[in-house]
Amino acid sequence: MKRFVLLDTVEIPDNAGALCLFEYGEDFVIKIAGGDGGQLMNTRMHGSEDALAAIPCKQVASSPQVRALIGGLGMGFTLAAALQHLGADAEVTVAELVPGVVAWNRGPLGAKAGYPLLDPRTRVVQEDVAKLLKTANQAFDAIMLDVDNGPEGLTQKGNGWLYSAEGLRHCHRALRPKGRLAVWSASADRPFGERVRRAGFKVEEVQVYAHGNRGTRHTLWIAEKLG
Repeated sequence: MKRFVLLDTVEIPDNAGALCLFEYGEDFVIKIAGGDGGQLMNTRMHGSEDALAAIPCKQVASSPQVRALIGGLGMGFTLAAALQHLGADAEVTVAELVPGVVAWNRGPLGAKAGYPLLDPRTRVVQEDVAKLLKTANQAFDAIMLDVDNGPEGLTQKGNGWLYSAEGLRHCHRALRPKGRLAVWSASADRPFGERVRRAGFKVEEVQVYAHGNRGTRHTLWIAEKLG
């Protein structure tokens, strides 16, 4: 019988708790330490994380020297999907706040996503993605955000800025003309979609299965920068 085996626990900066990495049979699971036992991520279910990058990166792939930003490394599947759909002259910056998550992806997690951190097009910044967005001006063709459970399912209150009107305006400014913003959420949230529109985007809400073509579905907002 499969059981959860704790492999490592790492601190989240600014005294925001800790994350635990578990081995579960052939899979890996990340949970919040001391939480309700729910899983944040699982290597067996990453269909929506793949789509978070695949959809916008396909849309901008024909541009020369594509520059993309991913907020949240997670288990590396979004990064791997972005690299799969972008050309050899692209660069993908990954902002990950927790150094331990980067270490996990260089170690036991790496094989599950195909070691995307080893790709020469990858640039890792151990920083809050919000800080990058506050200073960026038309720097990216695509921005993909997966830093929490979504606008209404925050596990860290500090992440709320990314989903606010101000945060979305900074995303708009950080994108090049006709750039794409993609946001992941565990559930639908109509007010958030309206907030994205008001920030200057043409937005589509997409439902994607977490694994295969049945069961749990997650929500993606895929938005194109206007004017």
